[in-house]
Amino acid sequence: MAESKMNFHHVNYLWDDQKAAALGDDQIALFLYRSNIIGADLRITNFGGGNTSCKTIERDPLTGNPVEVMWVKGSGGDIGTLTRKGIAGLYVEKLHQLKNRYRGIEFEDEIVGLQLHCLYDLNSAAPSIDTPLHGLLPFKHIDHLHPDAVIAIAAAKDSQAITQEIWGDTMGWVPWQRPGFDLALQLEKCLAENPGIRGIVLGGHGLFTWGDTSKECYINSLEVIEQASVFIQNAGRVKNPASVRPTFGGVRIQSLDSEARRKQAAAIAPILRGLCSFNPSILQSSNPSKIGHFTNDERVLEFINSNDLERLAPLGTSCPDHFLRTKIQPLVLQLSPTAQISEIFEISEVLAPQFEQYRAEYAAYYNTCKHPNSPAMRDPNPVVILYPGVGMFTFAKDKQTARVAAEFYINAINVMRGAEAISEYTALPRQEAFDIEYWLLEEAKLQRMPKPKPLSGRVALVTGSGGGIGLATAKKLAAEGACVVINDVDEARLAEAKTDFQIAYGNDKAVTTQLDVTNSNSVAEAFEAACLAFGGLDIVVNNAGISISKGILEHSVSDWDKLQDILVKGQFLVSQAGVAVMRKQGFGGDIVNIVSKNAVVAGPNNVGYGAAKAAQAHMTRLLAAELGPDKIRVNMVNPDAVIAGSNIWAGGWAEGRAKAYGVTVEELPAYYAKRTLLGEIILPEDIANAVFALVGGLLNKSTGNALNVDGGVAMGFLR
Repeated sequence: MAESKMNFHHVNYLWDDQKAAALGDDQIALFLYRSNIIGADLRITNFGGGNTSCKTIERDPLTGNPVEVMWVKGSGGDIGTLTRKGIAGLYVEKLHQLKNRYRGIEFEDEIVGLQLHCLYDLNSAAPSIDTPLHGLLPFKHIDHLHPDAVIAIAAAKDSQAITQEIWGDTMGWVPWQRPGFDLALQLEKCLAENPGIRGIVLGGHGLFTWGDTSKECYINSLEVIEQASVFIQNAGRVKNPASVRPTFGGVRIQSLDSEARRKQAAAIAPILRGLCSFNPSILQSSNPSKIGHFTNDERVLEFINSNDLERLAPLGTSCPDHFLRTKIQPLVLQLSPTAQISEIFEISEVLAPQFEQYRAEYAAYYNTCKHPNSPAMRDPNPVVILYPGVGMFTFAKDKQTARVAAEFYINAINVMRGAEAISEYTALPRQEAFDIEYWLLEEAKLQRMPKPKPLSGRVALVTGSGGGIGLATAKKLAAEGACVVINDVDEARLAEAKTDFQIAYGNDKAVTTQLDVTNSNSVAEAFEAACLAFGGLDIVVNNAGISISKGILEHSVSDWDKLQDILVKGQFLVSQAGVAVMRKQGFGGDIVNIVSKNAVVAGPNNVGYGAAKAAQAHMTRLLAAELGPDKIRVNMVNPDAVIAGSNIWAGGWAEGRAKAYGVTVEELPAYYAKRTLLGEIILPEDIANAVFALVGGLLNKSTGNALNVDGGVAMGFLR
């Protein structure tokens, strides 16, 4: 097998004999191992795409007799991360008995429910629609994959002839048909008519391959994909190199340079996010809004800058796994890559009609193709937005879904490139696409999805979120569904917070950036990072701060300037940048300022800090008054004595406050707790909860307010 490994240039050979040997003769473990390494190569299959299976002999729990059981990826699973929990175990004999209940293709959805009666393992994941496709084939190990190279052949105008040219009589071919029991019967028929074949190409869809062992199945899959890839690389049947067309018809426009693309993408992303979060059926921005993803991958640029873009993009995708995640077709922006995005209203006036046209075309597609029992029309906005010269945006309910949509559309680009190189790309007919997109089984799956969390679809930037109140707030917002921009001026704290977030939430929940709130360039870069990572911003929490406790005579001008810069100027700069993004989006937002009890309570040795906090508090009221028409709510949280994890206690603040109150530093926590009405120590999580209370949806009609979180300090009561 080492020789085979060296011959693979278009797929990654990842089988490790030592790892496989450690699994012994456990066929299910070997099947899961094969699945995971296949799913690690996006050229073979995407997140959630394809399915794999194996068959074993088990003991029937009632009779004790040996029975053949098929283990297959369950509905909604992902082969790259598949575990025992995500598979279904079914009696093979009972799967064959489903033929006795099959009433024809118009009734094949009935089989999905009947599959539950075929379960051997009662702890199984729900069997998917593809289960019979594996069950009616006799092989011990089967892969159903969506490799770019094979889908390019499957989606080519003369797919069957090309399949014959590449593999001769060693591969079968079946025409396009929606996944389901009837397709399983077609695969069974194809095998009966072509005994000894190594696999089957599904027209417009993908690939089935198999083997007697997990390793044989894996290598068979890779070899078939490699052969397809080599054929496409050599331009297939084109014998005269001089006659080969340039890829996608050649270059129509040139890309901006890398940094210019980044700047332009960050500038336009909030506008696009606002436009594609608009739901015309309710005449307001939909709630929740969408999360964005941006890529300027070279494969994307080659396609969106090409002469063939206008011909190919409207055709849509071919493989069902692609268009279920990308919608039937993308929106191609009619906008110069060098357009001045700073002119928000002018750009919106140019782009809004393009979105309106897309929605109208989608509605026409729905109304033309719908059936009497079709689900209601879903969101008519685009998922994929192509900006020639700049890159590709995708918008969806969360970051993972948006990122995966981008990955799938890159696969679709690869398919179009390959099909055009060897023949002519063909997409699914609109009616076939509709019947999958609005499949009642797909609708039932959507209805089973968990209810969104309160902050799903929202993006938050919390300044100083490397630790203390900031980190606790970022975690709280993430736990409630938000994507978070974590930032800090301290690189070490930022790195630690990043690791913390990755462990807790994975890679799609947060982005990190260094931020000095006193530096306008640093602030601008942080907001650009937010727009590039998530498409925009909905929540700004001004938390970054320091504390200096000194009497008037000991308080230096530099102390004063430092407090004013970080607390007041910092809040101003960050709020200003946040408002600019929120106005581009056009659906409001939240600014929450972490102020202090000291904004309203006069205490000793606190002139600089107290004055700065008072300025922060009044800026909150001023911005609330100004930004109401924009539906941007501005509120404040007034903590007191939050000690745990806070940088406030560094730099002499603790010593200064202890001196002011005539206690030791060690006695400060107890001192602060005792002076409150509730007798409680205030923690960072308490402040985080207050922020969530203001932005979580229950107080959407409240602005200009202060929420005290101090355990009850009577002198701090607002009046």
